[in-house]
Formats: sequence, structure tokens, C-alpha cells
Amino acid sequence: MPRPHTPILSPARIRTTALALVDRDGLEALSMRKLAAELGVQAASLYSHVATKEDLLNDVANEIIGRVDVGGFDDGWRPGLIRWARSYRAVLAEHPNMVPFVARGPARRESSLRMADAVHGGLVGAGWPPREATMIGAAVKYIVIGAATSSFAAGFSDDAQLYVERYPHLNQAHLLRQHAEEVDEDSFELALEALLATLDAKHAAL
Repeated sequence: MPRPHTPILSPARIRTTALALVDRDGLEALSMRKLAAELGVQAASLYSHVATKEDLLNDVANEIIGRVDVGGFDDGWRPGLIRWARSYRAVLAEHPNMVPFVARGPARRESSLRMADAVHGGLVGAGWPPREATMIGAAVKYIVIGAATSSFAAGFSDDAQLYVERYPHLNQAHLLRQHAEEVDEDSFELALEALLATLDAKHAAL
């Protein structure tokens, strides 16, 4: 009799399936047992490729952050920050359920540390003192993580009557959900530009 077919596991397939599971069901839904079921194998089989769930999430986060573009600093610190921030937000927006894990920090993740090194190096190379460069990187991350975590506009009810009597200054808030993508995009750009305007003045005074 032919031997039963066992799906071939690989680190790439495990990461891809884990990310799809998190995208679909949320970060807390991921377990090694549930992932094994998605892959059609026994949970014990996974441990030949990844030691713990935490290690797996770090591998997934490492792959996600590896897609962020930090190549703009050759054109100057300002274009570099803009390109990095927009790319960072776009990459995280594709996988919002992973954002809380990514937001914890780089830990030992290779791609996260490479990203931080490129940003810090680009800023210091443009004349920013190391301490200022560190704070600039953190400030951009705060804007990006906040923008990628959830939608501001989509959080409002589209029931116009909710606002009419009790919240007169929000009499257009019921329209926000219809324009959530536009509002969120423009709000992110406004926050980024406000930060850059402040940094322009600081850099000129260096």
C-alpha cells in the first residue's frame, strides 16, 4: 500500500500560513496546534522548524519588516524619512493584526535592526546628532504605528441621528466611514508633514 501523503513543511510555508491565520483570525488566535491543523500536520512536526510561538512571530515580523523601503536617505534626510514612513505604514497596513507584535520593538529581528540602522545612519550622516536621530526615528515610528493600528475615520458610527442633538460639533461625523481611506491617508500625511516642518527648523539651526 502507498504511504499516506504528508504535506511537506518548510520555514517559508510555515511563516506564510501563520501570517494568513493571523490576518484572518487575529494575533491571539495563533497557536501551534491551530497552525498545524491549517498545514495538515501534527503540532509536533512544527517544532523541527520553529522552537516556540514567539520565535515564529518574530520570523513572521522579520519577513514583514524586510519589505519596508529605507533606500531614500541617499537623497537627503527629509526624502529618506518620507519614503521610509510611507513604506512602513503601507507594509503594516497590509497586516494590521501583526502591528501590536511589531510595535514591541526590534528585539533581535534582523530586518528590524537593519531598518533602524539604515534610518539612524541616514540621519546622522545628514548632520543630526545621534540623540536627535534616535528621537526622530522613534517619532516617525509612533506616527506609523498609530496610523497602521486602526482607522480613525472608520471608528465613527454612520448613524446621523446619533450626533444631531447631543454632539452638535460632530454633525458631519456620520460621513467619515464613507471616506475613511481618504481621511486616514490625509491625516497621516498631515502628521508626517507637521513633524517634518518642526525638523526643518531644528536642522537649519544645527
